[in-house]
Amino acid sequence: MSTPSDEPEPRDPGAVPPSGSERPTPGQQFPGQEPGQPFPGQPGSPTPGQQGQPTPGQQFPGQEPGQRPPAGGGRFAFEMPADRPRTFGEALPAGGFSGLFDVTGLPTELKVSYWIWVIGGLLGLLGGVIGIFGVLVLFAIIPGVAILVLLLVLVALALAAAQIVLAMKLKEGREWARLALTIVAGVSLLLAIISSSFPAGQDGNWLGFLVRLVATVLMWVPNSQNWFAAARGRP
Repeated sequence: MSTPSDEPEPRDPGAVPPSGSERPTPGQQFPGQEPGQPFPGQPGSPTPGQQGQPTPGQQFPGQEPGQRPPAGGGRFAFEMPADRPRTFGEALPAGGFSGLFDVTGLPTELKVSYWIWVIGGLLGLLGGVIGIFGVLVLFAIIPGVAILVLLLVLVALALAAAQIVLAMKLKEGREWARLALTIVAGVSLLLAIISSSFPAGQDGNWLGFLVRLVATVLMWVPNSQNWFAAARGRP
């Protein structure tokens, strides 16, 4: 027969057991503990570093169904474009070059960038043709240098033609075209550096690079980013 001193004292409903001393009875809950949630220190309870993580199926404000939560606290994270062309025909402008001067639906930043790329490409084609005639004259004076200059002129012609085509694909909302035009701006910087090392180099390459740099920045500003995000998945 137990004495009154041997009987367990009644537990305060709001009391928290000391860590490692006693365990709660089945069904007992503590203040702030949700039903079915393990008490602190019990196997399976979340650690401080795990608290605040989203559960499966949980969505953040403004997050679309099936969309991954923003990485790095919503900071801009570069991703490779998923709309890369699979055939040569997909890399060409839809409908040909008939819509070269149509910029309907583009935000102001992309309109400016588009016209810079197109006008720069047209001027590049014209300058390349004139440069070829200049190289022919240079062959009679310095043949060795003329060969290198000719190669630079041919690369510049190819870049000018490519940026016109890419600008038209940019207008269609193709993110791979935006990335390719960014690479074109980098190549134009390389050409400016190389051509400036020759006495007969084309000093206009530096101006061309600066113009392409402005067009590249306009393609990546937030307003342009939002337009590309809205056009993503559009046929």
